[in-house]
Amino acid sequence: MAAVRVAPRLRSLPLLLSGPDAAAVRRSCSSCSGSLSAAAPAPVRAMSSSSSPSPYTTLVGRVSCEREIKKSKFIAIAAPVPDERAAMSFLNEASDPRATHNCWAYKLGEQFRYNDDGEPSSTAGKPIYSAIISSGIDMVMVVVIRYFGGIKLGTGGLVRAYGGVASECLKDAPTCLVKPKARVGMEVPFDLLGTVYHQLQHYQAEDIKQDYDTGKDGTVMVMFKMEYEKIENLGSAVNSACSRKIELLL
Repeated sequence: MAAVRVAPRLRSLPLLLSGPDAAAVRRSCSSCSGSLSAAAPAPVRAMSSSSSPSPYTTLVGRVSCEREIKKSKFIAIAAPVPDERAAMSFLNEASDPRATHNCWAYKLGEQFRYNDDGEPSSTAGKPIYSAIISSGIDMVMVVVIRYFGGIKLGTGGLVRAYGGVASECLKDAPTCLVKPKARVGMEVPFDLLGTVYHQLQHYQAEDIKQDYDTGKDGTVMVMFKMEYEKIENLGSAVNSACSRKIELLL
């Protein structure tokens, strides 16, 4: 198997996520190493689940839902968001300054926030967040806009109204599975480039680039993006095909 380690010169390369996740973005691959003779497969210490982001389900695009409850109109608008900045941008875009309340919640991996926007505490934002949790959807924000119709709903009514319209919005929304990706590099001897590229194509590496100035003499630094779950298998395949240890640098 291939040795997977964090290289100091590549440490600043960002994790490239398909729909990044503020929590996932904060994760980084654990440093690990191993050593055996070049003729033998190089050891790999498997990346732990806490260090490599797991696949997640998110929305394909923006969806909305409208309900009228005791003359108040509730409009839920949901969208996939890769990070907190995108979530706040979506909030500004979706909110209606003419509405009585613009309540919201988002979930970005382990990071979440919700806001009642003037409704009684925990009667709006928290039910919206609970609806997100129940849906199993991640990297998502839901904004629920309320136009007051003159009849008060009470705390229980508000919880049911905000949570209900958020749940309805997400219930049948089109979703997709996102597999987080990392930027990976390896120093490849010139005579093994063809062999390595064959493996990169087999494991569906993306955005492959070469840097002839970074590597050691007689080598080229090959950089690419790949799904986390494929990195170890790629490393093993490369070392087997090349009959030598070639480290993957995260």
